[in-house]
Amino acid sequence: MYQSVFRAALFAGQVVVVTGSGSGIGRCVAHELASLGATVALVGRNQDKLAAVQAELQQVGVPEDRVSWHRADIRDEAAVKALVAEVLARHGRIDALVNNAGGQYIAPLASIGAKGWQAVLDTNLTGGFLMARECFVQHMAEHGGSIVNMVADMWGSMPGMGHSGAARAGMVSLTETAAAEWASHGVRVNAIAPGYIASSGMDQYPPEAAAMLRKMPATVPAGRFGNEAEVSASIVFLLSPAASFISGTVLRVDGARPQVRMGMGTVAASAEVQQRGAVRAFDGFSLYQTPKVFQS
Repeated sequence: MYQSVFRAALFAGQVVVVTGSGSGIGRCVAHELASLGATVALVGRNQDKLAAVQAELQQVGVPEDRVSWHRADIRDEAAVKALVAEVLARHGRIDALVNNAGGQYIAPLASIGAKGWQAVLDTNLTGGFLMARECFVQHMAEHGGSIVNMVADMWGSMPGMGHSGAARAGMVSLTETAAAEWASHGVRVNAIAPGYIASSGMDQYPPEAAAMLRKMPATVPAGRFGNEAEVSASIVFLLSPAASFISGTVLRVDGARPQVRMGMGTVAASAEVQQRGAVRAFDGFSLYQTPKVFQS
């Protein structure tokens, strides 16, 4: 089972929807929540990946009735409405939403066409809005709940991925607005901002980006990439009762990367320092695989 730092059965009896749960961070979050007793509704566009994660969960002992997969395109309003209704029909409730689905590609602003711009905004902002709205309207408005949105390290913006930076900044504003508007219904809304995380998403970048990816840890004061389990643990905390007075905030998981400034010189912690207890990498997910770009 997943090696979570949180107590067993923390989410027993709760139903959590995790979008983009067929791979990467979403898959990891689904494993951790299921290990803590949650019923997990896996959401994504790739049926085979979702079915594979469901099989993984069952192989580690998660009962069949505590995991389901639902194929949907979160950019499609009608599909999102139907998806949320389907989860409610299957499980009877939705206690939490992890708005993890997203994606982008490397491109300077001058080369981004309207179609590509819209696709990234729809995936990273509009889809998350639709999921949050429908979970609220169809269930949480009457029963309460918690939502965690995924943003990114876009402090200083995102040169080379301006479409994603704009979408993520929009999601921060959406998070703050929803937190204020839905608080009277007993709904908390927060966001997670991962920095450089070595997840399977890095394998989606073109081969010519490999050299740049390998150099990235040198720009992080923590001296390394984060991993999926470290992001998952932060999400689980925000969903937990310990975060009951936290809403409308963004929790950064980035090793202090946004604090780096020109002229600071060497900022990355040495390999020896990285093994000290307070900063040592947390490897909670036994099924985690290093992205292929770092395996050679």
